[in-house]
Amino acid sequence: MHHALLLLPDFLLILVGFAVCRYTALDRPVWEATERLVYYLLFPVLLFNSIVHAPLQLGTALNLAGCGLAIVAVGVVLAYALGKVPGVDARAHASGAQVAFRFNSYVALALAERLGGAAGVAAIALIVSLVVPVCNVAAVWPLARHGGHGYLRELARNPLIISTVAGLVGNVVGLTLPAPVATTLQRIGLAALPLGLMAVGAGLRFGALREAPRLGAALLSIRHLVLPLVGLALAWFVPLTPVQRMVVVAFAAMPTASSCYVLAARLGGHASFVAGLVTVSTLLGMVSIPLALALFDRFGT
Repeated sequence: MHHALLLLPDFLLILVGFAVCRYTALDRPVWEATERLVYYLLFPVLLFNSIVHAPLQLGTALNLAGCGLAIVAVGVVLAYALGKVPGVDARAHASGAQVAFRFNSYVALALAERLGGAAGVAAIALIVSLVVPVCNVAAVWPLARHGGHGYLRELARNPLIISTVAGLVGNVVGLTLPAPVATTLQRIGLAALPLGLMAVGAGLRFGALREAPRLGAALLSIRHLVLPLVGLALAWFVPLTPVQRMVVVAFAAMPTASSCYVLAARLGGHASFVAGLVTVSTLLGMVSIPLALALFDRFGT
C-alpha cells in the first residue's frame, strides 16, 4: 500500500491528462503538440541535466549499470524473438517490439525521487544514461528496416540519444554552465514530468489491439511479468546499495514509454496498435510497480 501511495500523484496526473483531453476544449491537437514539445525539448533537457550532474562513481555504479543493461537486453532479445514466430504480422511486430523493453522515463524519474531522494535520482539517471541509447537503437532498427528508412540517420536525429550523449560528455569533462543558463535549463526540465505524464493520459486509447491480440499479450507479458522478475533477481543477488536495489526493481516494472507511439507514427509503423499497447501498459504499471516493490520488501531484505 505504501508503494501504491508513492505512485498515486503520478498516476493522478495521467488521469488528469485523460480527463482534460476527453472532456474539455483541450483535445487531441493540443496534446499532440504537447507530446512533440516534451519529446523534442523538455525531456531531452531534463535528461541532459540529470546525467550531466549525476555522480558517476565506478564502484557500485558498474553493478547498477550492468543491472539496467541486463534488464533491457532480456527485453530486446525476447521481443525480437517474437518476430520469428510463424503468423506474426511483420508491421505490427516492427512497431510494437519496442513496447517490451522501453520504459516510461517520466514515471521512472518521479518515482526514483520519491523512493530515494537525490540518491534515487542519481541512480535512475545513471541507468537512463546508458539504456536510453540501447532502447532507442533497438526500437528504431525494426521500424527503420521495415519502413525503408535510413537507420543511422534516424539514430543521429533522435533527441533522446543526442541529449544522453551530450550529458555523458558534459559529465566526463566536468561541464559547468553559467548560473542563468543552468537555472533556465533546470526550469525547462521541471516542466517535463507533469506535462509528460499528462500527455501520457491524453494519449490513452486502445486503438487496434484486436488486430494482433496474441502479439500484444506477449509483448506486455515481457514488459510486466518477465522483466520485473529479472529485476527482482538482480536486486537480490547483485551487490548494490539499498536505494539502488529499489531503483532497479522499480525500473524493471515500469510501464512502457509513451514515446513508443510517437516513434511508430513518425516512422510509418502501426501507430494505433502501439497506442493500444502503451495504454494497457500504463494501466498495468499501476499494478506491476507496487507489486514488484512489495515482493522486494517481503523477500529482498
